[in-house]
Amino acid sequence: MTRRAASADPRETDDGSGAVRRLAPHARRFLARRSGVLVRLALWSLAETGQAFLVGQGVARAVDQGFLAGDTRRGLLWLTVALVAVLLGAPVIRGVFAELAGLTEPLRDGLVRHAVDRSLGSAAAGGPGGTDRAAVSRLTNQVEIARDSFAGLVLTLRSFVFTAAGALLGLLSLHPSLLVVVLPPLSLGLGLFLVTLRPMAAAQRRALAADEALGDHAARSRAALRDLTACGTGPAAARRGAELIEDAAAAARVLAGWAAVRTAALGVAGHLPVLALLLAVPWLRGRGVTAGALLGAFTYLVQSLLPALHTLMTALGAAGSRLLVVLDRIIGPERPERPERPERTRAAEPERAGGPGSVRAPAATRTEPALAAAPRPAPGAGGGAVTARATAAIPGPGDDAPDLGGRPADRARTAAVELRSVTLSYGVRAEPVLDSLDLCVAPGEHLAVVGPSGIGKSTLTRLVAGTLAPSGGEVRVDGREVTGRPPAELAALRVLVPQEAYVFSGTLSDNLTYLGPGASRADLDAAVDALGLWPLVERLGGLDAPVRPAELSHGERQLLALTRAWVSPAPLLLLDEATCHLDPAAEARAEEALARRPGTLLVVAHRLSSAVRADRVLVLDGTDAVCGTHDEVLDRSPLYRDLTGHWQGGPARRR
Repeated sequence: MTRRAASADPRETDDGSGAVRRLAPHARRFLARRSGVLVRLALWSLAETGQAFLVGQGVARAVDQGFLAGDTRRGLLWLTVALVAVLLGAPVIRGVFAELAGLTEPLRDGLVRHAVDRSLGSAAAGGPGGTDRAAVSRLTNQVEIARDSFAGLVLTLRSFVFTAAGALLGLLSLHPSLLVVVLPPLSLGLGLFLVTLRPMAAAQRRALAADEALGDHAARSRAALRDLTACGTGPAAARRGAELIEDAAAAARVLAGWAAVRTAALGVAGHLPVLALLLAVPWLRGRGVTAGALLGAFTYLVQSLLPALHTLMTALGAAGSRLLVVLDRIIGPERPERPERPERTRAAEPERAGGPGSVRAPAATRTEPALAAAPRPAPGAGGGAVTARATAAIPGPGDDAPDLGGRPADRARTAAVELRSVTLSYGVRAEPVLDSLDLCVAPGEHLAVVGPSGIGKSTLTRLVAGTLAPSGGEVRVDGREVTGRPPAELAALRVLVPQEAYVFSGTLSDNLTYLGPGASRADLDAAVDALGLWPLVERLGGLDAPVRPAELSHGERQLLALTRAWVSPAPLLLLDEATCHLDPAAEARAEEALARRPGTLLVVAHRLSSAVRADRVLVLDGTDAVCGTHDEVLDRSPLYRDLTGHWQGGPARRR
């Protein structure tokens, strides 16, 4: 078994300071070459400073020189000045956005050029791995994230700096004592927020890791429940579960503590200056601060300074971290390669000895040293392997390919799904969506497919369903090639449930038995009970009640389609984000019911919980396909760690 390289990618283990150090020289060069754009942006922003200054001054002078002095006309005139200053903000923002394009578009173009140069350089050098398919992701999703996050940060930082300058100058012009009251709580809140950034990120990573470990333990224990009972190891598994629960609770408490500190920082910066100003009114009045100056100070705080500060804190905590991660992936150093390993042209998965669902993995020639070893199947799941951009050598029934432990592979049962060097591209010169993909799914296995939008997950389900023909290679379901097979034969092999569920006018029973016309009423009752469809059945008036599709919600349509799939006699179920409109509890119940149904389940995951429930996870990332258990794929796939961080609302787990 090939061991993982001891050295980890520093981008996956540092706390953000390393990324800042690596990106700082690039940022300085980029900004230095665009000094003219920065100057013009600053000039437009100075107008925003003047706007913030005039709003508070207009309110203060309207009160002191107008209404309190008995001159209503002058008071209205100063309020008109404040109103005009507010209205002039529209052309200022227009000018800011016009200049902003001079920063964001060159950034986008530079990132695209860098991604293309890196990919072409790798291919021209003839290094291992050939062309860099990850460039597809970098050229699309990652570049757009970088551009949008950079634009948001520039707008936010610029707005805070120049708006704060105008507001603070206005407070100083009204009376210096106002700054003495306002600045300390404002600085305290901002400093407290900045202090929490690094420990908050570390606490999020620890909480995510603990939650993933607990979920993985629960999934493994559920799959091996019979073995735990038979071997008497249930108490040990329970103790381990209790330890993981305590670890997850401790990590959650630490995260909650830092979240409370951050909330306190926002409260201190957002509310304490106003409270301090209110409490200091008698002291300020004693020092000669007028009523108009006090109202002007409140205007500066509520209308200018505090909104800008709150936006800054929000942007630094969200867009800032995204920008660091994405830029470091695109222009940072290449990921360290794994140590060289001996050439191996044929490899097979270790399998569950004597298991009735064991299927030997396809042997494959690995061409990229950065690829991890073939995944080990989860306990209780059939064997399988998946490779991308590899030359597959699928052993025949008479071959005896030894597994990693030296035992002959068992090919007694036909694979439920088998892809042999499958390639799919939408055009002769188009970049392949799937390239030389090998995949073997055992009968009864539950496989979750994950990856970013547009990477090829739905394409994979259509290929397996036989509704899309591959450009090259073979797709087999239950040992039979699906390409070109008549629809009636395909319907007997598999059921594909898409994201937009199909429900037709007719009775509820008609809809449920559409794919299984021979189903009895007992079968329907069992399906409805397993999928939790009884509330909808009772609301409609029973299984023989008419169904009007327009009156059903998206979630009800999906649940009805999933129940119809459960009734179908087809041995393979393909769910293409077919639970995206269900709440997490309903999704979990549906997937667990479909997994218990006799047959094989392939799910395009919509949530992290779907991947955790599966026996194995297949990650499509544009460069290579990685397959294994949830924990194994977390170890081997940086993209999967990023996706789990996105699903959980925090950073990716570090190795």
